Amino acid sequence: MIWSDNEKLSRSEIEYLQSERLRHLVNYVFERVPFYRRKFEEAGIKPSDIKSTKDIVKLPFTTKDDLRNNYPYGLFAVPMKEVVRIHASSGTTGRPTVVGYTRNDLNTWAELVARIATEAGVSDEDVAQIAFAYGLFTGAFGLHYGLERVGATVVPISSGNTERQINLMRDFGSTVLVSTPSYALYMAEVAEGMGVNPQELSLRLGLFGAEGSTEEMRAELEKRWGILATENYGLSEVMGPGVSGECIYKDGMHIAEDHFIVEVIDPESGEPLPYGQEGELVITPLTKEALPILRYRTRDITSINPEPCRCGRTLARMSKVKGRTDDMLIIRGVNVFPSQIEEVLLNIPEIGPHYQIIVRKNGYMDELEIDVEVLDSSLLERYAELERLREKIRHKLKVALLIDARVNLVEPRSLKRFEGKAKRVIDLRGDSR
Repeated sequence: MIWSDNEKLSRSEIEYLQSERLRHLVNYVFERVPFYRRKFEEAGIKPSDIKSTKDIVKLPFTTKDDLRNNYPYGLFAVPMKEVVRIHASSGTTGRPTVVGYTRNDLNTWAELVARIATEAGVSDEDVAQIAFAYGLFTGAFGLHYGLERVGATVVPISSGNTERQINLMRDFGSTVLVSTPSYALYMAEVAEGMGVNPQELSLRLGLFGAEGSTEEMRAELEKRWGILATENYGLSEVMGPGVSGECIYKDGMHIAEDHFIVEVIDPESGEPLPYGQEGELVITPLTKEALPILRYRTRDITSINPEPCRCGRTLARMSKVKGRTDDMLIIRGVNVFPSQIEEVLLNIPEIGPHYQIIVRKNGYMDELEIDVEVLDSSLLERYAELERLREKIRHKLKVALLIDARVNLVEPRSLKRFEGKAKRVIDLRGDSR
């Protein structure tokens, strides 16, 4: 099922609609947001200079720091009486980023989430269990109203209390699970510990987001749950979930190009990159009223494919996010993404899918250490076999990363589990020694 006719627009129709909406957006922010008016004046540009999508490169970038520096409402384009919802980031690394929504914004949001749900195969006959945390985080509410728009029955259980999650999943006949990939993996582990076979439940689809994951993680989820696992993408600064999502062919996430202009840029120079080339994703939401944003630098690394999909949708697709420019680890001069480590580990059958990455300094030298659980605890008592496995993992990591890593094999279920976004990396290089 294709939710909206706009998902089948031709490339020329998409570009025409984007150009129309971009011209309106530029005038809108210039008139209503002093921050952008100053930015335009500093760059020596006027709204009339922006005539089509080709001119978007003339516009200034917006960053997370811009939102934090204008905390809480400095970038809003409407009076507060027109704002009917507020969401915000956790603010764990500084001031939170605050986003607002008008009634029209919420309606658009629900429509776009309805698209990603139907892309994955959700219908009005499904029972969708939302195991995202409800609160200022956009994930739970975004999926909630979009799934209701499709007509699915929503179980707003939130995250946590995992045994109850499994019991209700069984009792309510939940067919769709909405969560982070890491929490879904933990839920399967808890179910098995309760004597419940996840594959014997009614679950058939997983709509996973809020954190990146590899194809190896998807395969593990599909094997453990017996489901079709799809990924969707969004971030609160530009709306929340609903920017893009996978269809049943899992060949890239369809971007709602009638509502967003996406670019991929060189993260160092800021210069645009061609289709198919990997770089930093930049998003311009075209239809937001409360918080219009120009060229938001997401820091996410991906590429764009403009070719039509086998499912019949013609909107461009983005590849799975490889990582973030600010999550990339530079270890002894080598760029390392956590996703590269995950790809290696999940292809080794003797170990589980849970791991922890630790980076520290030894004198002037960076050291990479990886804790990973063995599946069979008795292996920890068989030193020779344990050493062979450790060396096997270490060798595969060195081939993939081009640097050596220390590997620690630990007891099953001894590493921390996550109900929200997984925190896999502990970087201790800033600690005083």
